[in-house]
Amino acid sequence: MTDVAAPLADPGTFVAGPPWELFARLRGEEPVAWTPETLPHSGFWSVTRHRDIVAVSRDWQTFSSRRGVSLEELDDDQLEHRTSLIDTDPPRHTALRKLVAPMFGPKVVNGYETFLRGIVGRALDDALVLARRQGTFDLVEHVSSQVPVRVLCRLLDVDDDVHTRLTSWGDRLVGHTDPELADVLLGSEESEKYRLVPFRSPAALEVFEYGRALAAERRAVPGSDLVTALATATVDDEPLSGRDFDNYFLLLALAGQETTRQAVSLAALTLIEHPHALARLQDRPDVLAHGPALDEFLRWGPPVYHMRRTATRDSEIGGVPVRAGDKIALWYPSGNRDERAIPDPDVFDLDRHGVDLVTFGKGGPHFCMGSFLAKLELRVTLQEFVARIDTIRLAGTPERLRSNFVNGVKRLPVAVTLR
Repeated sequence: MTDVAAPLADPGTFVAGPPWELFARLRGEEPVAWTPETLPHSGFWSVTRHRDIVAVSRDWQTFSSRRGVSLEELDDDQLEHRTSLIDTDPPRHTALRKLVAPMFGPKVVNGYETFLRGIVGRALDDALVLARRQGTFDLVEHVSSQVPVRVLCRLLDVDDDVHTRLTSWGDRLVGHTDPELADVLLGSEESEKYRLVPFRSPAALEVFEYGRALAAERRAVPGSDLVTALATATVDDEPLSGRDFDNYFLLLALAGQETTRQAVSLAALTLIEHPHALARLQDRPDVLAHGPALDEFLRWGPPVYHMRRTATRDSEIGGVPVRAGDKIALWYPSGNRDERAIPDPDVFDLDRHGVDLVTFGKGGPHFCMGSFLAKLELRVTLQEFVARIDTIRLAGTPERLRSNFVNGVKRLPVAVTLR
């Protein structure tokens, strides 16, 4: 073993974007690479080839989510307090997933398109007013962070003006390794006070309080929203516990906005870096109506860097022995650029067919429940944006989230000319 993969343990490695050269080197030389961490953490295996990522994702019995999906090592007390849907395996995972999965199915999600176009249209209109007035605008602030959070407000059946609080909570939670956004930095002495809440963030306590208030309202007056579904749910003939409700609500409030926000930001950055792709979409708007083009955007700019699994027994990944208890990180950006699975992976090609994405997880029980909604939001936003602009360019340096978990763009200053 070498220490080639060591930079992947450092969130600072990702402030300039995904380390593509390092991923390529690991895929070629050490596709299952031991990645040392500083104490008290024990290190983990970095899995960078598409085939191995898929194999681990599918074998939940051997590679479990029950010790958490982030690289933070949780003791039993922390797990008891912090476990949510994504930190479980079947059959528990299956039972929890069924509580809200029907609300994210394609038949339901396709019915959102009309109101979604209204949300996107209003956000773009406001952003382009800024563009006319001052020449530039921050695409993250005015477009990509506006759309998914307002969709989330509708799914939760809350007033639209709650969106600013939801956005702030999302920033503070996923930014727990970024000094600009974190209330308390992960790993700091102060973070020990919050060790029993997700992300070790005080923001989690505020989300819990808000969710509990909503749950009380919906138990009194049920609706057809996500909060009602959770507040009135039973699992194995028992009501969902208060702790399970807290963690499930936080997961939905975070995942319901954050990953799609990043997908939109990364897609816009992709169009800036590939003007031929923008010209193609302007010439053939119908291209986005088909799955392969959206999949190519999501292959190129996946919003999540990794998910963690933990080995339940001595086993092997790609011929490399792993021990029971070892942590494993599945690096999705690397899997999406694996030349063994995807021809010419370093070429962005809207006409690519058969994109074998690992962005949403690949196989196994943890495939992203919100993937249909995320794709709809991305498609509608890109369609409406492309229809309004002629050109787009950077008006400053993109600022990235300091994180090795979320592939985040904090600011994306752009200048556009209008059609």
